[in-house]
Amino acid sequence: MESLSSATIAGGDDISGRIGLIWDQAKAPLIVPLLKLMIIVCLGMSIMLFIERVYMGIVIVFIKLFRRRPEKSYKWEAMREDLEIGNSAYPVVLVQIPMYNEKEVYQLSIGAACGLSWPSDRIIIQVLDDSTDTTIKDLVEVECRRWASKGINIKYEIRDNRNGYKAGALKEGMKHSYVKQCDYVAILDADFQPEPDFLWRTIPFLLHNPEIALVQARWKFVNADECLMTRMQEMSLDYHFTVEQEVGSSTYAFFGFNGTAGVWRIAALNEAGGWKDRTTVEDMDLAVRASLKGWKFVYVGDLKVKNELPSTFKAYRYQQHRWSCGPANLFKKMAMEIMRNKKVSLWKKLYVIYSFFFVRKIVAHLVTFIFYCVVLPATVLVPEVQVPKWGAVYIPSIVTLLNAVGTPRSLHLLVFWILFENVMSLHRTKATFIGLLEAGRVNEWVVTEKLGDALKTKLGSKALKKPRIRIRERLHLLELVVGAYLFFCGCYDVAFGKNRYHIYLFLQSIAFFVAGFGYIGTFVPNS
Repeated sequence: MESLSSATIAGGDDISGRIGLIWDQAKAPLIVPLLKLMIIVCLGMSIMLFIERVYMGIVIVFIKLFRRRPEKSYKWEAMREDLEIGNSAYPVVLVQIPMYNEKEVYQLSIGAACGLSWPSDRIIIQVLDDSTDTTIKDLVEVECRRWASKGINIKYEIRDNRNGYKAGALKEGMKHSYVKQCDYVAILDADFQPEPDFLWRTIPFLLHNPEIALVQARWKFVNADECLMTRMQEMSLDYHFTVEQEVGSSTYAFFGFNGTAGVWRIAALNEAGGWKDRTTVEDMDLAVRASLKGWKFVYVGDLKVKNELPSTFKAYRYQQHRWSCGPANLFKKMAMEIMRNKKVSLWKKLYVIYSFFFVRKIVAHLVTFIFYCVVLPATVLVPEVQVPKWGAVYIPSIVTLLNAVGTPRSLHLLVFWILFENVMSLHRTKATFIGLLEAGRVNEWVVTEKLGDALKTKLGSKALKKPRIRIRERLHLLELVVGAYLFFCGCYDVAFGKNRYHIYLFLQSIAFFVAGFGYIGTFVPNS
C-alpha cells in the first residue's frame, strides 16, 4: 500500500511538474506578449469609455445649470378646446399595446391605456395579442370587450403567426384601415401604465414642431425595491435615462427609442420604412433610420411612466442578451449606411457611430468583462506584466462614480452594483460577439417575464410548504467557471503575488458564485 501511495504521489508530482514546465516555456515567448497586447487594447477602451462618461457628465451639468427643458427648446403650448370645431381640433391618436402571454399584467396596461385623458372619438386603443396560450387570449379579449362596453374605442387584434415578434405585431397593426385616420401612435408595452395626462404632455411637441418624430418619456420602476437585483437594475437604467437620453436629446436631437412609453409621428415612422424585424432591437433600428431621414427626437425626463423590472435572474439574463446582441448586430448592418448618409451632419454621424454605438453598445461591455474579469486577474499569474494604477483603479473608480449619479439613494450599494455589473458583463460580452458575428442566437427573442402580483400570490399560497427547487434551474455554468478562475487567481495572489488584487478577486468570485448557484433576484416557486 505504501509503495502504491508513493507511486501515486510521484505520478502527481510528475504531472504538475510537466504543467509547470509547459507554463514556463510558453510564458515568455507567448503569454507575456499576448497579455501585454490585451492590456494595451483594454486600456485604450477604458480611456474611450472614460472620455465618453466625462463628456456626458459635463453636458448634463450644463443642462441642469441652464435649466434646458424641452418645453423651452421647442415650441410647446397646452392644447385648448375650440368651441367652434369641437373635438376635430384634436389629432387622432392610436395607442398600440403589443403583448404575448401577459397573464399577470394585461389588465394593468389595458386599463391604463383606456384611462388616458383624450377626447374619446379621437383615440383608438389597439391591443396586439400574439399570445399562444388560448386561456390568456380569451382573458385579454374579454377585458377588451369590457372596456368597449364602457364606450372606449378599443380594437382586439390577433394574427395566425408570430413572424417578426414585436416588430411584426406592430407592423401588422399599422395595416388596419382605421389607422389611416391617425396622426400619431403611442406605444406601450404590456407592463407600462401611463398617467392620464400622458398624451396632453407629449402630443403638443409633435403638433407644434413638424420636425419632431418622437417624444420619449422616462420609465418609473414600481418594483425597484423588490430585491437587490432590481435595485442594481434601477441604478443602471436611471443613468441611462438621466444622462444618456438627456444628453442625446439636448445635443443632437437623437437617442435610441426605448421601445415603449413614446409617441411617434406616423408620417415619420412610414418615411423611415416602418417596423423591421432584422434585429432584436426593432425600436433602435427605427430610431436610427428616422434620424437619418433628418427627423428629430425629444426626451421628456420629468414625464414618467410606471413599469416593472425583471425580478428573476433568468428573465434578466434573456433581456440583457437581447439588449446587447441587438445593438451590436444593428451596428454591423447600418455602419456603412450611416456613413454614406447625406441628410445629416458629419458630427451627428460621428456621434451615432462612435458614441452611441461603438463606445456605449460595444466597448462598454467588452472592457468591463475582458479587462476586469479576465486580463486583470491574469496579471496575478504573470507578474512580468503590470497594469498601471490609473488604468486599474483611477479610471474605473471615476467611471463608476459618474454612473452612480442617476440614483443617489443607492450610493451605499455601489460596491454591490460594481460586482453585479461585472457578472452581467459576461452575458453582455457574449451577446455582443454573437451580434457582431451574427452567430446562432443572434435573433433569439424571449419575452421578458413580468410577475405583476404573481409572486405575492405564489408565495402566499406556498407559505406553509417548502417550494420545490430544481438544481438544474438554479445552476449557471458560465458564472461558476469564471468564479472559479477568479478565486484561483485570488488564492495565487495571496500566496505569491504582490499586486494586492486578492480582495477584489475574492469579492468578484463570490459574486459570480452567488449568480452561478442561482441565489440572485427573486425565485418563483414551481406550481
